[in-house]
Amino acid sequence: MVSTKLTITDTLSLPNSTVEIPSLGFGVYESHDQQCVAAVLAALKAGYRHIDTAQYYENEKEVGEAVRQSGLKRSDVFITTKIDHSEGSVEETYQCVLNSVKVIAGEDGVVDLFLVHTADIGPADCKVVWLALEKLLEEGKTRSIGVSNYGIGHIEEMKQYAKIWPPHVNQIELHPWCQQREVAAYCQKLGIILQAYSPLARATKGNDPTLTEIAKSHEVAWSQVLIRYCLQKGWSPLPKSNTPSRIVENTNVYGFELSEEDMKLLDDLDQGPSGALFEAVSNL
Repeated sequence: MVSTKLTITDTLSLPNSTVEIPSLGFGVYESHDQQCVAAVLAALKAGYRHIDTAQYYENEKEVGEAVRQSGLKRSDVFITTKIDHSEGSVEETYQCVLNSVKVIAGEDGVVDLFLVHTADIGPADCKVVWLALEKLLEEGKTRSIGVSNYGIGHIEEMKQYAKIWPPHVNQIELHPWCQQREVAAYCQKLGIILQAYSPLARATKGNDPTLTEIAKSHEVAWSQVLIRYCLQKGWSPLPKSNTPSRIVENTNVYGFELSEEDMKLLDDLDQGPSGALFEAVSNL
């Protein structure tokens, strides 16, 4: 468990890099068109400085538009995106990721983190995509690169071709019911930042007795307990919402601390791979 004296401006250091990533991020999965723009603007107003999008989400343009409308300097907002497929060759895949950068940040812009969205595309395509991302990094069009939904075996396999290793980030499903302890320990040993998607467990666990009792004891919402849990684990949670009041609520996690007993009670909720709502990675 990390130090509990946390603030909304806290950052995490990426391995073998000078880049710092804001600990608390804002997810935009299944948020589209003006709804996405409005949600990101609300998040930035609430204090978020880290937005997580993806080609698959089909809202990269809206994220970029919201950042421009916010009045914040581009350098003050950390933007992550992802590619979920190879275009066949490194050069064609490079052009695909470069296009995302342009969509988000303009012709001369950069993104802060670009991830391989999934290892499910297979070893050959994972290699092509990673080499394209390395080129993007070399060209200065992204400040860091990483992976998502990668198990231990997938990350170890990268040693055969990667110039940048370990990856800076591994974004996986993480919450008390899906702690993915084996890959989490592996990543933390190597300094790979763990980004937690679905940290609120898709709002399916709000009535869990353990969770509600802890929330009651701190006089906070169950969602705030789950975000605080991730932060005290040293993970970077990516909660999402399209509701302005909840967006604000999800940033108000710095006025209380979960005790060691609280953390153990939440740890004990782990259901292993069966607790995943999206995907528990394979570590083979």
